[in-house]
Amino acid sequence: MKKITVGLMIFSLFFAACNSSDENGEKKDKYEQTKETMGETEKKNPRRFLSVAGSDKKNFWGKTVIRGTITNKATVASFKDIDVELSFFSKTGTLLEKDHEIIYETIEPGSSTDFKTKYYAPKGTDSVVLKIVAAKPGK
Repeated sequence: MKKITVGLMIFSLFFAACNSSDENGEKKDKYEQTKETMGETEKKNPRRFLSVAGSDKKNFWGKTVIRGTITNKATVASFKDIDVELSFFSKTGTLLEKDHEIIYETIEPGSSTDFKTKYYAPKGTDSVVLKIVAAKPGK
């Protein structure tokens, strides 16, 4: 009877050890799948993970100088060739003109990049609003 009990204990320990290594393998596979799924989601929705903030001022020659920062909040995906829409508004909030600026840089996950551009803004421009329109997936 003792031999059978000892045999069953050894068999159950061996079986438990085999199952735990399979679980680790499954956990790693699930992690990789989740990481791939997250990367695909981020690459398909760049506007969801990119944000832009900036300011504008007029220089001596009458051009509007726009300085901005683009931030990538994604955890896996990098983005490049970011299309930023510039909307010029009057004091009363009337849209005067829209323009696009492409930022030809690659922004890695969790990082930011600064940009600067100059425009002859339409007469009566009081403010400029920046918005991410599109971006291409990086590497």
